[in-house]
Amino acid sequence: MTKLVPSLQLCTIFAALVEDTCGVHHGLHDRKLFAAKLVAHAADLGHDSLLDYYYRLRYDDPGGGELTRLIEALLVHETYFFRELAALRQLVDGHLSDVIRARGRARVWSAACSTGEEPLTMAMLLDARGLLDRVELIGTDVSAPVIARAALGQHRRRSLRDDPPGELAARYLEVSPGGVVVAPRILAAVRFQALNLLDVAAVRALGRFDVILCRNVLIYFRDERVTRVIDQLAGSLAPGGLLAVGVAESLVRFGTALVCEERARSLFYRSAT
Repeated sequence: MTKLVPSLQLCTIFAALVEDTCGVHHGLHDRKLFAAKLVAHAADLGHDSLLDYYYRLRYDDPGGGELTRLIEALLVHETYFFRELAALRQLVDGHLSDVIRARGRARVWSAACSTGEEPLTMAMLLDARGLLDRVELIGTDVSAPVIARAALGQHRRRSLRDDPPGELAARYLEVSPGGVVVAPRILAAVRFQALNLLDVAAVRALGRFDVILCRNVLIYFRDERVTRVIDQLAGSLAPGGLLAVGVAESLVRFGTALVCEERARSLFYRSAT
C-alpha cells in the first residue's frame, strides 16, 4: 500500500528542508499545491513512502543533487518579457544613462531571473538607447535547469503577454507559433549563471552593481529571510546604486538602510553609501 499520503507533519518537514536550502517559504495556504507537487515528484522517482524519500534527501544525497531536483519541481518560474516595463525604462533612461555618462560603464544584476526574460528585456532597452556595449548584464537563478534554458534564448509563446511594446518585440524577437527566439546580439549581452541568494560567498563574488533587479521574488520568503536577502543585496550595490523590487512589494517595513525614492511613479531603493 502506498504511503505517499502527505500528512501535515510531513509537509511541514519537507517545507522546512526546502526553505532552509533556498529560502522559499510554503505556508499553509500553499500546502495543497505543495503536497501535490511533492507526491508527484516522489512517485516519479519510484518512492511509495514520503518518509523514505525524506530519509533519502537527508542521509543519502551527499551531493545535494536530488534536493536540487525537488526544489526545481516545486518552484514557480513565472516571468515574461517587458514585465513592469515602466520601471525598467526609468532605470535605463535615468539612472544607468547618468552612470554611463559619469563613469563610462555600468553593471546590472537580475537576481532570480528564472528563464531570463527580465535581463533580456533590459538588454533590449539598453540597445535601443545605444548603451548596451557599455553595460555588463548578469542574470542568476537558484535553478540550474532554467538558467540553461535562459542561455538558449528560446522561449515559449506565453513569455509574451498581451500587447507587448511593438517596436521592441519587432526589433529583437522572432515570434512564431512555435515560440519566441531572442536576437543573438541581445542574448550574447547577458551572462547567465546559477546562484542561490542565500549563498553569501557566491553573492559577494559577483561584485557590486549600479542596478539590482529582485522583482516579484521576496514575496516567496518569510520576513526574516527577506531581511537577510535585502542586507546582502544592499551590500552588493555600488555607491548610489538602485535596487528595484516588484510593484506589489515594499521594503519600508523591514527597516532597511536603503533610501526609498520615487522616480517617474516607480519606486526604487538607493544605496546611501
